[in-house]
Amino acid sequence: MKLGAVTRGVFTAFLALVVGAIVLELTGRDAVEVYRLLVEQSLLSPGALADTLLNATPLIFTGVATAIAFRAGVFNVGVEGSMYLGAFAAAWVGFTMTEWPPGLLIPAAFLAAGVIGALWAVLPGVARAYYGVDEVVSTLLLNYVATSFTGYLVSYPFLAPGAANAMSPLIAPGARLTRIAPPSQLNLSFVIALAVAVAAAVLIYRTTAGFALRAAGSNPRFAQSAGIDVRATIVMAMVVSGFIGGLGGAGQILGVNYRFIQGFSPGYGFDGITVALLVRNDPLGAILGALFFGALRNGGATIQLFADIPIDLIHVLQAAIILFVTVEPRVTGWFARWRQRPTKLSGTPLPVRE
Repeated sequence: MKLGAVTRGVFTAFLALVVGAIVLELTGRDAVEVYRLLVEQSLLSPGALADTLLNATPLIFTGVATAIAFRAGVFNVGVEGSMYLGAFAAAWVGFTMTEWPPGLLIPAAFLAAGVIGALWAVLPGVARAYYGVDEVVSTLLLNYVATSFTGYLVSYPFLAPGAANAMSPLIAPGARLTRIAPPSQLNLSFVIALAVAVAAAVLIYRTTAGFALRAAGSNPRFAQSAGIDVRATIVMAMVVSGFIGGLGGAGQILGVNYRFIQGFSPGYGFDGITVALLVRNDPLGAILGALFFGALRNGGATIQLFADIPIDLIHVLQAAIILFVTVEPRVTGWFARWRQRPTKLSGTPLPVRE
């Protein structure tokens, strides 16, 4: 974990909380009391903490998936699509291969989800690397294709018998992930998400492929001159990003919903973008970023019910984080240049002492 990225992420989150406090005070609410309730309802009891970890789990998957693509200089906003298709693939394995033992069924469901998510990311990756197609546009459009296609699948050919809404049949009991803090729905997908984040960190910081990925993202021309195939690296980053997004979808189906439900994601893929930006695309930092947003979601939903605090406060905080993450590099660069400016004494420039 890069401490600099984490420190800057913490500072950015603090600034966002300050903005949220200002909004609360302007609307006649006590910001200190609201934040106290938020902490209490998200962290200060075993059940609240378990639900916060549950809310953070899909964001770890999508945050890491997005961070890997961003490291390669590719602005992938298509993790949501990979997540939807991966979720359906996991559900299909779960309600079709019902006779398989859990030790085989669960890995098969995760593998199917990851592979389908990865394949979905190949097209925009190749289009970006070899044809210069804007990946923001292509991945955003493909998200709608993925959600519409899976919606069709669970509305017609795979609609659960007797179901009024678009959903698949229930997966087999053997495909369901074990809960680790009942009665909370927190399950083993949280542990899998942590393992994925660690594996992604090893990939980025400890492997040749990770070096190529970082080089392609920071300076493509230098990477190309150093013998790195930048195009292949971009496609690889997209494929890995889609694979992890698919795993995130499988985690939700096998651990929480037990069937594919159209609209099961409230935007986990897009929230993953905020998580990745907050921690400057550090996979291990994404764990902390996801926990922060998991706490906001869990505590925010509770205080909305009992303290008349609108959930829109959480949206304000997310928007503030994106704003500060966008502005921070420019402000930091300006401040660094200001500190390094030459000083004059009798017309002679002197270096600034550190």
